[in-house]
Amino acid sequence: MDVTDATFERDVIEASKERPVVVDLWAPWCGPCRTLSPIIEKVIAETEGKVELVKINVDDNPASAQAFKVQGIPAVFAIKDGKIVDSFVGAYPESAVREFVAKLAPAKTVVDVLIEEGNEPALQQALELEPANEKAGFLLAQLLADRGEFDEADAILARFPETAEIAKLRAKIRLAKEGSAALAEDEITRELDELLESVKADEVARQRFLDLLNLLPEDDPRINQYRRRFTSRLF
Repeated sequence: MDVTDATFERDVIEASKERPVVVDLWAPWCGPCRTLSPIIEKVIAETEGKVELVKINVDDNPASAQAFKVQGIPAVFAIKDGKIVDSFVGAYPESAVREFVAKLAPAKTVVDVLIEEGNEPALQQALELEPANEKAGFLLAQLLADRGEFDEADAILARFPETAEIAKLRAKIRLAKEGSAALAEDEITRELDELLESVKADEVARQRFLDLLNLLPEDDPRINQYRRRFTSRLF
C-alpha cells in the first residue's frame, strides 16, 4: 500500500493498533531502494497478513518523512500500537530483513497449523483447542454444508457473531434446505420483486428476501438497489 501525508494517520498509526506495520521510506531516484523493495515485499507477504507493509515516497510526502526524522533512504520503520519499535537504514540483505520481520510476526500456533491443513479432522481439533476460533468454525461449517449436513453446519455457525461472511453462509444453508440454493439469477430477481409485497408484514418473506440477496455476487448492483427498496417497504 502506498501511503501519503493525507492517509498517514489512518494507514500507519491507526492500522498499527490492529497489527504491526512496516513503513518503507523510498524515492524513485534511490538505487538501494529498488534493491530493498522486492526483498521486503517478499518477506512480509510470507507473513500472510500478520504484518502490513506500507510504502512512502519521501519526495511526494515530506511531512511523513519528517515524522520519522529521516536522514537517508531506504529507511524502514516497524510501528506497533502507534509507536516505533524497530528500524534500519540501507539496503539490508534478505537474511537481515527476515530477522527484522520475524520479531514482529507472531509465531504460528498449533491451531494456525490445523486451520492451514483445512480438512475436517484438523478443523474439529482446532475448535476443540480454541472453541471461539471463528475461522476454524466457519471453514468447518463450510465443509459440512458442502456435503449437505446443513443442521450441523448451522449449529457451528450459531456459536459465533454474525459477520457478513457467516450471514452469507447461513443464508445459503437455509435456501439449500428449502431447495433454492441453485436458483438462476433471473429467478432470484423475479422472486425478490414478488417478496417485496410481503416483507413488511411477513417475517418468513422478510428472511427469504435477505437470504436471496446473499445468493447474489458481492459486487452485484442489484444488492444495493433491492436493499433500498426493502428498507422503503419496511418504513
